Amino acid sequence: MNNLRKIGLSALAGSLATFSVNAADVSVSGGASITLDDSNRGKGNRGNGFYMGDSLNFAMSGETDGGIGIAVNYEIDGGALDDYNLKMSGDWGSLNFAGHGGSSAFGAIDDKTPNAYEEAWAIIDTDGTATTGSATVINGGGGNNMFVYTSPSMGGATLQVAYLNGGGSAGASSYTDMSVVMSPEAIDGLTIGVGLSDNTMLSGTVDVEETTMFATYAVGSMTIGVQSSDYDSETANSDLDSTAMSISYAVNDDISISYSKHDLDTESSTKGEQESTGISASFTSGGMTIAGAMNKVDNIAGTATRDAEGSEFTLSFAF
Repeated sequence: MNNLRKIGLSALAGSLATFSVNAADVSVSGGASITLDDSNRGKGNRGNGFYMGDSLNFAMSGETDGGIGIAVNYEIDGGALDDYNLKMSGDWGSLNFAGHGGSSAFGAIDDKTPNAYEEAWAIIDTDGTATTGSATVINGGGGNNMFVYTSPSMGGATLQVAYLNGGGSAGASSYTDMSVVMSPEAIDGLTIGVGLSDNTMLSGTVDVEETTMFATYAVGSMTIGVQSSDYDSETANSDLDSTAMSISYAVNDDISISYSKHDLDTESSTKGEQESTGISASFTSGGMTIAGAMNKVDNIAGTATRDAEGSEFTLSFAF
């Protein structure tokens, strides 16, 4: 461990030399899991339906002479460097630069309805591509090398703004989004939020705007949530709107169960309503978690002939 600490401190000193960090804390955490997937996600490379997940996280943090907090995080996933980011923080809030694997302000709240494991639209993947074979959802954009600013709490409200130069999709010149999430001090257990995104395209193509709003309320062992989202495109017959609702119940400190429903309407007159329902549960004891979900999606992407259902169960350990 002493050698590891020396290596980590040397790496941090090299990467943050400009900031002249006085001292740094280093931590290493990880996780491993065994999953039984009966939903075709990752079809073609998971053989009998079982697969293993693994993650090793290195976190290093310190403070500059000027009092700016600096934190660097690296994740090794599947034996390769995966997510990594650099965050600067102070009384003014924080600015995070996500080199890989970051979530935008909109993406962080695209589905805040409570669940014990997965959302109603998740799990299902009929062709293993995670795109054409999955349920359609309104989830904002984002990508690598993205800036995300988070404000300090202001009377229970927090503002986030994300910017990605070059946009979140092919042909985009820039992507920006923002969200405001509030937990009013006067109403214990209530959380509300709204998000907006704008994918500005290059000349000759279309712009895409998305909005979402949600509310969750926790009372005792029960939490309920509702969410409404819109996708507005200049392309004809491409607009979408969705509503989601769910309820979760904490049986005790270790066991939680939930039921969720998600409906998505398409503007096209040739497509119907996509309907998703799901139940999930989780059991946690120390660093071990057993969780699973059984979901069903009718009319995937609004196509009447595409109905599917699937399940996923995971045994995971954190260390």
